[in-house]
Order: sequence, then C-alpha cells, then structure tokens
Amino acid sequence: MKNLKVGILLGFAAGIVDIIPMMVQQLSWDANISALSMWVVVGIFISTIDWKINAILKGILIALLVLLPSAIIIGWKNPILLVPIFSMTLILGGILGFTISKINKNESGKKSLTKNIK
Repeated sequence: MKNLKVGILLGFAAGIVDIIPMMVQQLSWDANISALSMWVVVGIFISTIDWKINAILKGILIALLVLLPSAIIIGWKNPILLVPIFSMTLILGGILGFTISKINKNESGKKSLTKNIK
C-alpha cells in the first residue's frame, strides 16, 4: 500500500511539473486535466509493476505506453505537436522511475531491518 501512495504522490507531482508549461501556453483545461491524470496513472503503474529492468528505463517505457493512445490522437493531423510531449514524457518518465525506485527500496530496506532487529 505504501508503494501505491508513493506512486500517486510522485505521479501527481510529475503531472504538476508537466502542466505548468501547458498553463503558460493557456491550453484548455481538459488538456491539463488529461496530462495530470496521465502522470498519476503512470506513477501508480511504475510503483506497482515489478519489471526486472533499470528503473529509469521502466519509467520511460511505462510513460510512453500510457501516452500512446493520446499520442495517436494528438499527432494524427499535426505530428510536430508530439515533439514537446515526447520530450516531457521521456524526462519525467525517467525521473519518476528513478525516484519511485529509490523511495520504495529505502522503504523495503527499513522494513527488513526492523524485522531483523526484533
């Protein structure tokens, strides 16, 4: 359950970072809410899926997979719009994967340490 909370919290933080430039560009609220909710879902998936790969790569792959349906719709008529979207997805996905991995490893290490002490 702790992993899920970490995923939601850090996903929300990544979503806020992602929508700041969108708000500056005065994009519609549905686009902002969509981006924010995507990052919350990405955070949940990263924190609960147990792939035995590098944490940064895991974060990028999950973020790109979650983005894929929206990217098809966004880029169908104007593919150039996908450049900043993919850039933010690569950066935030990698950071999210790394951060969630470190936090969850620290939490599991603390649990095993307290079990050994008792």
